[in-house]
Amino acid sequence: MASASMIGMSFLLLGIILLIGKWIRVVSPPLQKLFIPSSLIGGFLALFLGPDVMGYLASFAGDYGSFFADGLFPQAIFDVWLTLPGIFINIIFATLFLGKKIPAIREIWFLAGPQIAHGQTIAWGQYVFGILVTILVLSPFFGIDPTAGALIEISFEGGHGTAAGMAATFEEFGFSEASDLALGLATIGILFGVILGIILLNYGIRTDKTEVLEQASQISLDENYQTGIIDFDSRESAGKITTRPESIEPLSLHFAYVGVAIGIGYMILQGLIWVEEITWGQTTGIYLLSHIPLFPLAMIGGIILQLFLDRFDRYHTLDRDIMMRIQGLALDILITSAIATLSLKVIGDNFLPFVILAVVGIVWNLVAFLLLGPKMMPSYWFERSIGNFGQSMGMTASGLLLMRIADPPNRSPALEGFGYKQLLFEPVVGGGIFTAASVPLIFYFGPVPILILATVLMLFWSGLGIFYFGKK
Repeated sequence: MASASMIGMSFLLLGIILLIGKWIRVVSPPLQKLFIPSSLIGGFLALFLGPDVMGYLASFAGDYGSFFADGLFPQAIFDVWLTLPGIFINIIFATLFLGKKIPAIREIWFLAGPQIAHGQTIAWGQYVFGILVTILVLSPFFGIDPTAGALIEISFEGGHGTAAGMAATFEEFGFSEASDLALGLATIGILFGVILGIILLNYGIRTDKTEVLEQASQISLDENYQTGIIDFDSRESAGKITTRPESIEPLSLHFAYVGVAIGIGYMILQGLIWVEEITWGQTTGIYLLSHIPLFPLAMIGGIILQLFLDRFDRYHTLDRDIMMRIQGLALDILITSAIATLSLKVIGDNFLPFVILAVVGIVWNLVAFLLLGPKMMPSYWFERSIGNFGQSMGMTASGLLLMRIADPPNRSPALEGFGYKQLLFEPVVGGGIFTAASVPLIFYFGPVPILILATVLMLFWSGLGIFYFGKK
């Protein structure tokens, strides 16, 4: 177990790495144009300075390189970093809906129905084509575990957070390499998500598919947006102080709310495990719920807590902006530590399966955007679909970025619908309950039944989008 001083040192080094990552982005126009997050840059920097790169290169220097055999960081630091993604993913998911007004289902359906149908189609399609390529190619020719069929959805739709959060589940089912493959795929998703997104925006303008942008010169963001530095006179408050600090520090209060949400999720998970234990678990020997990680239930806990506060907190002590700062901090720590501890050896040993999964995921997302988007969206199909495309490639932030570029004046319903969509999307896929359960389901029941289920759901949502919303 790591000592307290080593834990403190590991966070100190993460802070320095993040700061250097931000500086690299500020002075690097190519990275700015690709909108690469500083946490990703910092993570790759730490990966380069670690045992897989610096340690490997030092081995060629013989005795002279023995000092750097494990890279620049002690193994104890890496041991701490390895635990961080599994902890901070719970914070990220607990904060997803805290501070948001939970609207009625009817209102969500009216405003975001087409985007919900399109997003669900993409997510279930990632399972369909991921499982198909696994059972037809990866398992018979490369000996890859059948649970790899879930990797595209976990990595692309779920992103780094979900990929890191599923590490323990993969290890429980004897496929520990999947965690590194998932993190690698999530990284590919972010990089190609923005690059292809910009290409698609130019294509949309040239072919008159965009309804807001009319010429390629409009695809731009100011220099401050690209560098990530907000102009001094344009800076806004990071959040509202809802309590007097002498009573309780507002940040402490919000962090306590996060703890309550995670606690509710933990109690729900333990209750479900207990029910499974005394019912079908004893008779069938199949235990699904005990393998589900905590983070999707932490999200449910956050929704329950928010509904409670909406009704009983007459002082409105929870501020959404402060909650977003907590979420952002947790995400930066998670991405940096996850990339820093990524095993390049695992990806190298499974390079062809890794490339095949990445190509299949990217091609499906492009097909869903270009062919299904126009048929499922009754208006502003490009502006609405580009957000779903960005999210399906690894990050909600990528979807928001592409929508901002496609619709600078926010004239379309894309942004509002995208926000509402999350309420009926994230609890199920993209890191939700089914994402967490997909690996145990494939392990216990085999890939074919899950393929059939995913195919039925993909056809249902695509049919709803094309024949119901698309006709409106």
